[in-house]
Amino acid sequence: MTPQEILREKGLKNTELRRRVLSLLLEKQDPLSHVEIFEELASAGQALDRVTLYRTLSAFSEARIVHKVQGTDGTVRFRLLRASSGDGCLGNHPHFLCRKCGRMSCLLEQPLPRVDVPAGSVVEGKQLLVFGLCGDCAANKKTEETVL
Repeated sequence: MTPQEILREKGLKNTELRRRVLSLLLEKQDPLSHVEIFEELASAGQALDRVTLYRTLSAFSEARIVHKVQGTDGTVRFRLLRASSGDGCLGNHPHFLCRKCGRMSCLLEQPLPRVDVPAGSVVEGKQLLVFGLCGDCAANKKTEETVL
């Protein structure tokens, strides 16, 4: 689906910023923070302000275009919801957060564990966050330890 088709399907206004944000999220595999999205768009020459970007991401979240994942560092990251894509993020899998570099990855092949909720409750979402050191940071740590 193109950014224009996504916006039309969800009944959202078709603006340049919204199309660019969607294009960026379509090309990335890992969830991105507000700051990472801002920096990517700014480095590509996109004129924008942080408040407008935050409002855009909030609108996408409310329209169920993006899935929000909050890390242990308090940073919220965004990834497109893709109901028909095999690599999509439906939030029904764990995420891995590197505590050193802050990169977040989807662990797509691993479903979330089943959890029983109190009778009468309505589950509106679920999230499992695994954290530690990513492969790059772990390799750098081993290199630093051998140097010491």
